[in-house]
Amino acid sequence: MGTARARVRVRAPARLHFGFLDLHGGLGRRFGSIGLGLDAPGIDLTATRAGSLAVTGTDSPGIAAECERVRAYAALAARHLSVPETGAFHLADVIPAHAGFGSGTQLALSVAAALAALHGASFAPADFADVLDRGNRSGVGLAAFVTGGLIVDGGRDDSEAPPPVIARLPFPDAWRVVLMLDSGRTGVHGAEERRAFRELPRFPAPEAAGICRTVLMQVLPAVVTQDVARFGAGITEIQRRIGDYFAPHQGGRYASAAVAAALADVEAAGIPGFGQSSWGPTGFALTRDQDEAEALVASLRARHPGLAYRIARGRNRGAEVD
Repeated sequence: MGTARARVRVRAPARLHFGFLDLHGGLGRRFGSIGLGLDAPGIDLTATRAGSLAVTGTDSPGIAAECERVRAYAALAARHLSVPETGAFHLADVIPAHAGFGSGTQLALSVAAALAALHGASFAPADFADVLDRGNRSGVGLAAFVTGGLIVDGGRDDSEAPPPVIARLPFPDAWRVVLMLDSGRTGVHGAEERRAFRELPRFPAPEAAGICRTVLMQVLPAVVTQDVARFGAGITEIQRRIGDYFAPHQGGRYASAAVAAALADVEAAGIPGFGQSSWGPTGFALTRDQDEAEALVASLRARHPGLAYRIARGRNRGAEVD
């Protein structure tokens, strides 16, 4: 047990999910993921000690629905932590839900961390993630909350343990991620996602082997040597293999036709790294610096005004609990 706090603020990062490593699972572990913590968008949650549970939020799009999720996560966290389900929670900012950013995992962990701080309880994110069963396929969201950075997890075995992080590298400070957001769509999630995994054919072992080779021999070395072209080309290759596999359940390689059109322009512009995060619909493009990112956004905004754009950095630290 620690010291109970009267007030706590939690700021947690979104994450990009670049793809799965091994959907075949023939070596005893399935899924495995590569992803990146982002500095934006993010969750900004404040909790104050109170005699009952209250949840409020700013007057921003999506906040009301997220407030209801805060209530549900507070109930789960209180049972897990063996503390009262009390506190005044206020959401100042949220991660768009079902957009490919891992919003549910980040919000649940943020609520649990805040509740633990209010009551002076010990909090282990991995244990709570297991209670949530939100890390059932990818461990990137949990690792983004704990450490940030570029993350590779080793997938799930037959145990209930979260996927182990097998590599974590700092993302180069100069590189930028251009995000393309389609607010008119949501990615596959919930029961629809579970059905997709049941119905899809077994992923070919040679394809999984190719992805693993790309990650180990191209993507990770390129981060260390800060070679954005090789890094981006590797991520795009992973996206091609995974996107085509999931195409029957998301309407094509990308979930949003508008994002697909923007990504076609990204490819035509010679940007080597691009794709869709998780089930989308959010698209991304990897650029070498802020100037290249701004020029790309200006071009895309002129040709695809129906999308929203945001320039993000990789976040090399986890959530902040103040």
